[in-house]
Amino acid sequence: MPNDSTRRVLVVVPAWNEEQTVGATVAEILAAATGADVVVVNDGSTDATSDVARSAGAAVLDLPINLGVGGAMRAGYRFALRHGYDIAIQVDADGQHDPAEIGTLLEAMDRQKVDIMIGARFAGVGDYDVHGPRRWTMRLLSSVLSRVARTRLTDTTSGFKASNRAAITLFAADYPAEYLGDTIESLVIASRAGLRVGQVGVSMRPRAGGQPSHRPFRAAVFLGRAALALLIALSRPVTAGAASESRA
Repeated sequence: MPNDSTRRVLVVVPAWNEEQTVGATVAEILAAATGADVVVVNDGSTDATSDVARSAGAAVLDLPINLGVGGAMRAGYRFALRHGYDIAIQVDADGQHDPAEIGTLLEAMDRQKVDIMIGARFAGVGDYDVHGPRRWTMRLLSSVLSRVARTRLTDTTSGFKASNRAAITLFAADYPAEYLGDTIESLVIASRAGLRVGQVGVSMRPRAGGQPSHRPFRAAVFLGRAALALLIALSRPVTAGAASESRA
């Protein structure tokens, strides 16, 4: 993993009832991301997620109730800001994100000189694919958000991304907790605040365990909620000067 003695990296793992997978995920991250710290945000789990994460070597933030990925990540960004981290990387607890590709994100972030680097599933790496309404929706979202971010994005709902200090500062203060807000709306917030967004192709692995948050029969629901999330995001007032303030 590209790093130096002056850059502190935190891997944030939002987890809700992921006792089956979170231990192995934390162990993989610690092995792959040399020098990085790991915090698992236990999002109101009712199983042993918290205990398993601690046993694997992660710090743990225990939320009293389930807030969803957005709420968990907001807590993670606040933790990163409070403890002086320079980079925060979101990795899901279910084993789908390959910790070995954390270095890929950091290298691309340095090369492209961006504030947020998305690990994109539809960028020529791996064979991950979706079909039907979910695919149409993702393409529409990518088209609209590419215009907002002024760069080509192919996977705007990816939960595998790296954020630098400027993005951490912004997201610690203003990170949406609503459904899909952690992906769609957060990119709108960042872009309108003047932060630079980029992407790099990564491969996606099958879930190692637990239950997926989206099942095939819920594709139509995803379509409607994604459209609503995008509408809400685009109707938000612009936060002027956020990027320059967060870099100060």
